[in-house]
Amino acid sequence: MRLALGVSYRGAAYQGWQSQPGGQTVQDRLEAALAEFAQQRVTTVCAGRTDAGVHGLNQVVHFDTGVVRQPFAWVRGTNRYLPEDIAVQWCCGVPHDFHARNRARGRRYTYLLLQSPVRPSIEQDLCGWSFRPLDGAAMSQAAQHLLGEHDFSSFRAASCQAPSPVKTLRSLVVQRCGAYWRFDFEADAFLHHMVRNMMGCLVAVGAGRHRPAWIRDVLAERRREAAAPTFPAAGLYFDGPHYDRRLQLPERTAAHDWLPSNPR
Repeated sequence: MRLALGVSYRGAAYQGWQSQPGGQTVQDRLEAALAEFAQQRVTTVCAGRTDAGVHGLNQVVHFDTGVVRQPFAWVRGTNRYLPEDIAVQWCCGVPHDFHARNRARGRRYTYLLLQSPVRPSIEQDLCGWSFRPLDGAAMSQAAQHLLGEHDFSSFRAASCQAPSPVKTLRSLVVQRCGAYWRFDFEADAFLHHMVRNMMGCLVAVGAGRHRPAWIRDVLAERRREAAAPTFPAAGLYFDGPHYDRRLQLPERTAAHDWLPSNPR
């Protein structure tokens, strides 16, 4: 039997999603909790690996098991063994050929940025920070140059293992939410550090260090050195993947409503 889970987590305490020898990753903690509940080893496959410090609102994983439990029992039972900053949100049975990563039709990320003369305190590790005022119109104009199918080599980490730098950015929305800026990204897939590198460039434009058209030039260069420095991980949230609607997998969790938004 193959099951899919939706998992939310605060990434500040972990060395990213993917399992590592030290065990201080979200995958390691989740698999240990599942093993305790199922009383057998469980190996998960996720929709999108996140870096150290990056948060997850609806990370989707799948795994195979012969243990028969009600979906809500998997949620409650697994959460019993998880630390407080990781929680399974839902469980659904899926077809045997479902694959959390390969069957995803797209992925979404949100970056939350505080604009303030004073650094974050209550929201420390949960948002990025700019002490300079930012020009939303300039950032939105710059964002338009990134939409569509492009070679995103300029926004790709040196350690990126993706076979191709060509991705399709379907949407990039910039909105002001009080003292915060919210950046919503949707693409077919993302390269390693792609969102954080785009954020570095968008903030550079917003702060007046470059004109919006500079983003177009950075994209055309296809060199990481052409772009701004990588922005911090603290404000980055993996909203989750989306799949064929026939699978009826949840695309939102309660954690989505925690992020500030400006209703349109």
